[in-house]
Amino acid sequence: MGDWYVLGNIPTFIEKDAFNAVESYALAKNGTIDTTFSFRKGGFDGKRKTYHPTGFIRDHQSNAVWDMQFIWPLKAEYRVLFVDPAYQQTIIGRSQRDYVWIMARTPSIPDEQYAKLVAMAVAEGYDATTIRRVPQRWEGPASSNAE
Repeated sequence: MGDWYVLGNIPTFIEKDAFNAVESYALAKNGTIDTTFSFRKGGFDGKRKTYHPTGFIRDHQSNAVWDMQFIWPLKAEYRVLFVDPAYQQTIIGRSQRDYVWIMARTPSIPDEQYAKLVAMAVAEGYDATTIRRVPQRWEGPASSNAE
């Protein structure tokens, strides 16, 4: 749960040209995942876009397979492919290998670490040439810059 900065992805149509993308997750009392996805469209000063999909945990044993619902009744598969032991970096993907998200608790990580995460995604069957680095530039806390 918490905030995850999207550092790289194979973008969905709403994420193309996203800057300062952040996913925030909170466990709701009913067991669903309240999600806020926000970013700036087209540049760091672009219009702020915010979406509030709901996550549904499908595999309660691992908590690694979810459905994400942006629009009722459609749900999209969401798989946690990797989380580092310190819970600071993650890779989220789909069985179809059509979308992937590389995220971290911080808006930047060393280039070598990012390359390792991309290599892990490639090892899972994703095409490295389609993974886009998501521009991140923060001058203060995420909440103050996101407004």
